[in-house]
Amino acid sequence: MPDVRPAAVAGMFYPDAPRRLDADVRAYLAEAATTDEPTWPKALIAPHAGYVYSGPIAASAYAQLAPGREAIRRVVLLGPVHRVPVRGLALPEAGAFVTPLGSVAVDREASALARSLPQVVVSAAAHAHEHSLEVQLPFLQRVLAAFSIVPFAVGDASAEEVAAVIDLLWGGRETVIVVSSDLSHYHSYADARRIDRATVDDIEALASTLDHEQACGATPINGFTLCARRHALKPKLLDLRNSGDTAGDKSRVVGYAAFAFSYTSHA
Repeated sequence: MPDVRPAAVAGMFYPDAPRRLDADVRAYLAEAATTDEPTWPKALIAPHAGYVYSGPIAASAYAQLAPGREAIRRVVLLGPVHRVPVRGLALPEAGAFVTPLGSVAVDREASALARSLPQVVVSAAAHAHEHSLEVQLPFLQRVLAAFSIVPFAVGDASAEEVAAVIDLLWGGRETVIVVSSDLSHYHSYADARRIDRATVDDIEALASTLDHEQACGATPINGFTLCARRHALKPKLLDLRNSGDTAGDKSRVVGYAAFAFSYTSHA
């Protein structure tokens, strides 16, 4: 059983040199809109493309966690599988994930609790080369002081199956949920803006009917929005752009959005 899951996409999706990565992440966060709220959201949706494409959009989500820097101790991460099919939600075998900025421990106790559910499996293969979770870690490493993760590579699962896992690990102020997803893929700039705006409307309505043409992370989003309704969370769109706005041409673009979800009252 591997003890550590090494970085798989450093040097491709983000810099592999620690100083460069640190500088880039700090710059993205510095440019993001900060929050005047004394508290922090319960959950985020953030994109997972290469940082030159989606880094600024992701930073707009992670900047919202700054007030919870010392208080947030656990991050439940859910991202779609891109390379290895899996039935259900897969935890890693490894006890830690490594990036050029250091090591992040997997919460063993929370992972063991999640494994009590039949839809949760353990798969080193599902995590070995998956980027949807890995690219979130450097942002978390710079925003939070000390934390562990419960990382799920989400495959073939129903919204209710995903929701049951999230509800089980919901926790209190010490726990934040991050859902990793891009939006539409490889449409023209104008078409992508139209499609992604409709997808944002669905997410803001806490719909659980997204498909994978709208968002590659539709499965974890659909499960999360079920939980958001149950827990009376309110979504806030932080940023909506695509690769044509950041570092790509406008003929075939990928869409990105960032959301924060907070309690409608002080729950």
